[in-house]
Amino acid sequence: MTSKDNVAVGQLLSLLESRYAIRVLWALKDGHPQTFRILQDSVGHITPNTLNTRIKELRAAGFLDHGRDGYLATPMGLDLLKRMGDLAGFANRWLASQVAATAAA
Repeated sequence: MTSKDNVAVGQLLSLLESRYAIRVLWALKDGHPQTFRILQDSVGHITPNTLNTRIKELRAAGFLDHGRDGYLATPMGLDLLKRMGDLAGFANRWLASQVAATAAA
């Protein structure tokens, strides 16, 4: 990777490492708009202040927008989610390996 790539990846990871940022995006992966309250329920255990902050950050980054029916991922946000698409499959394989390791111990 070039230094330009490293800077871009670093900035993206900084944004996504913010508490609940990925969960907010993930909650919108189906492409359906969600009101603030529904989004809060979808994310789970997030305070209204934190959700409001993440929404502002994700909107400023171009990953999230607000339409007449609620919040939704932008085309760029959906592209990021698509690229993270195998996360569920990986997470299930990883969790199974953790359970197996615990059972073997």
